[in-house]
Amino acid sequence: MAKLNPNFISLILFALVVIVSAEVIFEEKFDDGWEKRWVQSDWKKDDNTAGEWKHTAGNWSGDATDKGIQTSEDYIFYAISAEFPEFSNKDKTLVFQFSVKHEQKLDCGGGYMKLLSDDVDQKKFGGDTPYSIMFGPDICGYSTKKVHAILTYNGANHLIKKEVPCETDQLTHVYTFVLRPDATYSILIDNVEKQTGSLYSDWDLLPPKKIKDPSATKPEDWDETEYIPDPEDKKPAGYDDIPKEIPDTDAKKPEDWDEEEDGEWTAPTIPNPEYNGEWEAKKIKNPNYKGKWKAPMIDNPEFKDDPELYVFPKLKYVGVELWQVKSGSLFDNVLVSDDPDYAKKLAEETWGKHKDAEKAAFDEAEKKKEEEKQKMMTMKEMTQTTNQSLRKARNPRKPMLPMTSFKQRWWRLLKRFS
Repeated sequence: MAKLNPNFISLILFALVVIVSAEVIFEEKFDDGWEKRWVQSDWKKDDNTAGEWKHTAGNWSGDATDKGIQTSEDYIFYAISAEFPEFSNKDKTLVFQFSVKHEQKLDCGGGYMKLLSDDVDQKKFGGDTPYSIMFGPDICGYSTKKVHAILTYNGANHLIKKEVPCETDQLTHVYTFVLRPDATYSILIDNVEKQTGSLYSDWDLLPPKKIKDPSATKPEDWDETEYIPDPEDKKPAGYDDIPKEIPDTDAKKPEDWDEEEDGEWTAPTIPNPEYNGEWEAKKIKNPNYKGKWKAPMIDNPEFKDDPELYVFPKLKYVGVELWQVKSGSLFDNVLVSDDPDYAKKLAEETWGKHKDAEKAAFDEAEKKKEEEKQKMMTMKEMTQTTNQSLRKARNPRKPMLPMTSFKQRWWRLLKRFS
């Protein structure tokens, strides 16, 4: 019997340790029993603006059995949440991922989800409920088409300072937020990294480490003039004698000019092509130029580092809270984990597996919609033709459409309709 290489055995054991250590805190594919895991809020029910969620795969999908939850009413608020065992990401990577599809060709509305901490009354979950992380696409008009990444720190919500464009089509897309123990992060769309950086630089969670020295002043001998006149450049002799304008030699005295009445005739002037304006010495680089003065940076006395800046110690709920002008956003495959590789694998097994079939189904739906539109236009044209002929038949003063011509037009329209 062949002996296994010790290095190979170690590699297998290491892989098993990694798999075991990876933790899935929450995963929702909205299969059977999903209603028992999610609580729909009563927020906005009193004023009849609370929307209902529909369990569906949508109007087009790559797998009709792979369902999510979809907004179903226009100009309505939506709020729903699910609880999971309390989790802290201290010394761990936090991964928050979900998919969303805007079947309605969203023109103004959100497609984001939230992670909440501590104890929340899920029946009262709404827009004013404190959250820890809000993440996902937000679209409104032409100006807002971005991925929100809002982090709560010391009771205040902080928006990411970098622009992260979101997807705007009517297909499913996967949004992933990864937060690491070294306070770095990544934002992925469809398993492709779109933005990365640090909590220190990309959010204003803490005061800046360095500030301009408020007591510093620019030295009196600091020269900021980059170019100066060349002291060796001399004005050419006779330069000032060149007139700005000269008489127009092509001008002729008008035949009816009367010098007794009009005075002595003089030719009008025109710009002198040899005149070059007031003389200025050519510019040379200033040997004393020191650049634009900037105050030196010093340590900010108000900055106090927080080694747990990335930590959310009591994560306990995931929720969706939205206002939608036009409904149709479909959420699915929600994940909270500490393993980015598992998140990528889940995305490929769901979105990746069905995206081509979904695109084909969408194209077919769009084709049918266009065909229906053409049929409606044809029917409208047929109705207009009929009404026009009837009006002419009732009015003998106007010539009637010949019967043969009328039949021909109907025949052409029927052929188009069929």
